[in-house]
Amino acid sequence: MLKVLRFTEYLYVVVAILSIVKIANIYLNNTGEDITIFVLFGLVSIGMFFFRRNYRKKFDNRKNNS
Repeated sequence: MLKVLRFTEYLYVVVAILSIVKIANIYLNNTGEDITIFVLFGLVSIGMFFFRRNYRKKFDNRKNNS
């Protein structure tokens, strides 16, 4: 179970990196696309990474203390 939680943490990092790359691509090529959705995906992904990591660590500590 914990390996799955750790894996999903890093999926959020991958989504954030892909969003940042897409933002840079749109910005540098001046394609005129709206980058708002990619900024939101990046910010939410980074936030979810830290939230899930914190949750997993609490779960680990609770499991080890029992």
